[in-house]
Amino acid sequence: MVEVFSGRTLLNKDGDFVDPEEALRNKVVGIYFSAGWCPPCRDFTPILCDFYTELVEEAEPPAQFEIVFISSDKSTDDMVEYYHDMHGDWLALPWTDEYKHELKQRYKITAVPKLVIVKENGDVITDKGRKQIRDRGLACFRAWLDAAEIFQNFKA
Repeated sequence: MVEVFSGRTLLNKDGDFVDPEEALRNKVVGIYFSAGWCPPCRDFTPILCDFYTELVEEAEPPAQFEIVFISSDKSTDDMVEYYHDMHGDWLALPWTDEYKHELKQRYKITAVPKLVIVKENGDVITDKGRKQIRDRGLACFRAWLDAAEIFQNFKA
């Protein structure tokens, strides 16, 4: 279980509450700090969508990967609009959850977008997920998976 989100509630794109214990178990997790008002975020989010779609929705079996969006938007409405219009079918921490501030401190987030890849216990695999996806595409997932030390069913 990704201890980072233990005791929290996450949302899916339909607005349903999701138990992180179930959704993140035995997965590499990308914590995506982003905001709709941010041009570099709007530039990277479609790239991340393609990456996620290829790994999780089109791969057989699906890759052991999940993304949790942490919004830096100015309001719930801004977050929901950006999440629905541009994001993939991944999870999000509700905008009202103050825990986002703790996460930003823990992972030293000073600017968005930032994609931090973590192990199940929340330890950082890389805080350069965005650059690695741009430079290496899907190949970077194998390195993350190896570093995550989780049971693997992924064939690459």
